[in-house]
This record gives sequence, C-alpha cells and structure tokens, in this order.
Amino acid sequence: MSGSKVGTRDQLLAGRRQRSLSEVGQASEAIAAHLLASDQVRRAATVAAYVSMGTEPGTGLLLEALLERGTRVILPVLRPDNDLDWAVHTGTLVPARRGLLEPAGPDLGADAIATADLVLVPGLAVSPTGARLGRGGGSYDRALARVPVGTPVWILLYDDEVGLPVPVEPHDRPVTGAVTPSGIVRLRSTF
Repeated sequence: MSGSKVGTRDQLLAGRRQRSLSEVGQASEAIAAHLLASDQVRRAATVAAYVSMGTEPGTGLLLEALLERGTRVILPVLRPDNDLDWAVHTGTLVPARRGLLEPAGPDLGADAIATADLVLVPGLAVSPTGARLGRGGGSYDRALARVPVGTPVWILLYDDEVGLPVPVEPHDRPVTGAVTPSGIVRLRSTF
C-alpha cells in the first residue's frame, strides 16, 4: 500500500472521529432520503449494501426502509481471507469478527454481489473520477471486480469527502456515484 494512501486514510479517519453523533445522524437521514427518492433504488429488485459502523454515514434507516418496501437487500459477510460473501438481510444482524454486524441468514457466495441492481459501498473518500479510498483491506476491491459493467456502484460519504485526490493502485475498482447529505453525485471513471 502506498504511503500517500496511508496518510490520506489516517487524515480522513481523524476527521471522522471529530464528527458529532448529531452530525452523523443528520447525514444518515439525508443520505437515506436521497437514496430512497432515486430511480435506481425505486427500480432495484436487489440492493447490495452494508451495515455502517462508528462515524460512517449510517445505513440503519436506509436498510429498514428498503426492507419495508420489499426490496431484497444483501449484506456482506467477511470471510477469513478478507474477501466478502453475501447473505440476505431479513432484519436480524449478529455480531461478527472485527466488531462488524452481519446478516444471520445463510451465505449466498462471493458472486452474489453480481445479482444486485445497485451496489452501495463504504469508504473514506472519492475522487472526481470515481477512485474510492477504503479502509485498506481490499475486501471491496475484490467484491467490486464481480459487479457487472453497467451496474451502479455508489459510495456513501460526507460532503467534504467527495472530489478529493485519491491515489490509485492497479487493484482499485472505481465507483460510479457518491451519495452525501447534499445529494447524489455522478462520477466518471478515467482509470
């Protein structure tokens, strides 16, 4: 991993630790509202999402609303090799490794992400060209390699985390949009 990625990641994580619970909650509500109003979510039969942790923009309200709408939601299950498996979210989450919460249902396999009509991913920042900075484990880069071309892949972020310079490595996978408290930003990959 490049030193510039580590430094950028550390700086962004420090900024997130400074966010108040009120700010995190307000951002979560706004992001959920933008997503639920979007054509991509309204038309999606299956959404691949994740369970937020700490000061990430929260996904709890969004996950509840998707289930209420009858949308099939698949959530990641971290495998021992740090790749991601997927399971259907039924509303029940169980504690897992690394302090994560995962769905209680049976695993669908790593390729299940390819069945999603929209993929929502965590991260710390995104460049104007869709370069995503994650936490450094590579789990999502491996998973995103299985997403069919043309499937929207959106990262959930705070407004000040969009449009930043993000170092790119050969294994990195771009995202096509960012969802922030201010709205949905479409991105065009040039890498």
